Amino acid sequence: MRAQAQVRPGEADARPAQRRARPGQLIRRHWLAIVLLAAGLVLRVLTALAYRPALFFTDTVRYLYNAEGMDPVGYKGPLRAILLAGNFNAVAAAAHLLGLAMAVVIYLLLLRRGAPRWLAALAMAPVLLDAYQLQSEQTILPGTWFQALIVAGLAILLWRQEPPTWRRAAAAGAVLGTSALFAQIGEALLVPALIFVIVAGLKWRQALTGAAALAVAFAVPILAYCTGSYLMTGDFFLSHTGATSFYGRTAAAAGCATLRLPAAERGLCPSPAKQARGPDWLEYGAGSPVRSYYADLPRGQTDSLITDFSRRVVAQQPARVLGAYGRDLLKLYEPVRTGSPSDTPISRWQFQLAYPYYQHATPAVVATATSRYGGGAPAVWRPVAGFLRGYQLGGGYTPGPLLALFTLAGLAGSAVTVLARGDDPPRPPRRGMPRRGKEPTRKLAEACLLFFLSAASLLLVSDLFEFSWRYQLPALVTLVPAGALGLSVLLRLPGSRADPAG
Repeated sequence: MRAQAQVRPGEADARPAQRRARPGQLIRRHWLAIVLLAAGLVLRVLTALAYRPALFFTDTVRYLYNAEGMDPVGYKGPLRAILLAGNFNAVAAAAHLLGLAMAVVIYLLLLRRGAPRWLAALAMAPVLLDAYQLQSEQTILPGTWFQALIVAGLAILLWRQEPPTWRRAAAAGAVLGTSALFAQIGEALLVPALIFVIVAGLKWRQALTGAAALAVAFAVPILAYCTGSYLMTGDFFLSHTGATSFYGRTAAAAGCATLRLPAAERGLCPSPAKQARGPDWLEYGAGSPVRSYYADLPRGQTDSLITDFSRRVVAQQPARVLGAYGRDLLKLYEPVRTGSPSDTPISRWQFQLAYPYYQHATPAVVATATSRYGGGAPAVWRPVAGFLRGYQLGGGYTPGPLLALFTLAGLAGSAVTVLARGDDPPRPPRRGMPRRGKEPTRKLAEACLLFFLSAASLLLVSDLFEFSWRYQLPALVTLVPAGALGLSVLLRLPGSRADPAG
């Protein structure tokens, strides 16, 4: 018979008491995260009640019907699956649940990596409370699903403290590769993930094996999608991004008076009035110079002319292009959330007092969709909509200076990845303080590096084509956690008097 473990006097009575006290202890330890989650839940319930059944945008139609678009349509998968069992209310509810789930995963992930509880809670606050995030979740668009795939992929890589095995790297690669089917900018996540796997590997063989597994798994969903596109349309690509994607940036920055162009491309240089309308209008606007080219010439010939035009602008006037690009990068850090005349109108991402309609999402189109898929006629609960709009315009968003702090902290924390290499014995802790050493600090810094590089890749590449506040939302689940992790790293550096246990 197996020997029974000896029980000290009172131990049998203490264990049930500990189990009974555990919920109370969890609440005391994580009270700030619980409060933030409750606030995020309330805001999402109000958003769902204020705008029924959901908000439509001009891009929504391409995911409901077989409309041509400039982005991949992987979002059709979950959208159609939800609509088979529910209606547009269910689609919005699923997105709001994903928003809450992302916050929980970020919080738990940062705790597992050793971040203080208050910093982990700070990292989840923007995705819970940012009104632009709430509006995005209520809109039938793939943005929230794209963010969720980012968080899931990064969490797979970081959930365990030890370096990722090739299986874990492959799983993360498959998830991150799938994100590119929802937003093509997801392709930029491959490089940060590869860098992390290589840096986190203890041995070169393990690191290279993991990197190869990640790259192959990352490519599988993309190649599968491209193959399906080829079989159905004859085009082997994620989407017809076209030459116009970069044309908007170069045409808006070009100095046409001094730009040397062949006669066939001269018509692509817009007037100053058209340039003032910005890259988004130059790419999509009905009066853009590219529209007349596509109307008069074959698509292949037009694409070739536009590509050559953009190349000449970059070659002859790089300072103008880089200057415009740099100004757009800095807009994320502005103290007040506003929009310039050349930007995609910020009002598209703000709560309105009446149900908003857009091109391709007209009242007739929305009415037809809601009658087909269910959810009721579009309606706005004006008092709650007024509260949400006031909250959003009155500062209910992640302020630019805070994002600037997160950027600097994320950069500093990422740099420590190199400085903290090794496994030196930890310093003796002060009374009441946890042990500190290079190993825990390096684990924090590696996580910071992955989040920071992911944020930089997404923001730098998306702003290269055009600036839109919609495209800045991934910063809430990448740049903000990177900053919190970076601050955690700085708290662990020798000489810091802060308690890294929070």
